[in-house]
Amino acid sequence: MGKFLTGVVITLLVLILGGLGFLMLGLFPTNANVAPPRFEKRIANSAVDASMERHAPRVNNPLNPTDQNFEDGMKAYTMNCALCHGGLDHKPADLANSFYPPAPNLISHPPDDPEWHIFYTIRTGVRYTAMPSWEKVLSEKDMWQITMLLSHMEKLPPGVQDYWKANFGAGPEPEQKEPLKDAGQSKDHKD
Repeated sequence: MGKFLTGVVITLLVLILGGLGFLMLGLFPTNANVAPPRFEKRIANSAVDASMERHAPRVNNPLNPTDQNFEDGMKAYTMNCALCHGGLDHKPADLANSFYPPAPNLISHPPDDPEWHIFYTIRTGVRYTAMPSWEKVLSEKDMWQITMLLSHMEKLPPGVQDYWKANFGAGPEPEQKEPLKDAGQSKDHKD
């Protein structure tokens, strides 16, 4: 039994030292201008979700979903979030793919997480990503207004949708381009 335990300990030490050697010799790529591998995204997303489940308090948004709160959320989002997460005009963010992992486009693909999860992400940030903690920059009210906007993106009141269209040149749903007639046929095709 003693030889078995010694073998296990030596194997673990070799794996740990080998991993550290791999990292310390610079063999682990650190460039941010490539897409993360699928397995890395899956592991990282699972770890973030598990951490949120464990650490984020299950708090309710203290603000009422009024038109004014949604509009203020749009303003705060535009000023603080759009550079990385995409603007209210549905255009991709200039910096999104400069991060590792890339920042998600929160307007075209709103988060499906509960409000407490979104708020905690904004307030505390996400370690090992470019998502900063906003608690020393934004007021709690601003963070809740952004949270409210993101969590209600697909069901905004008509007045808020009108405000969005009037002020940002687009609405909550990106405009669908009309399909081309005879799109399935080539130019040379004749009947």
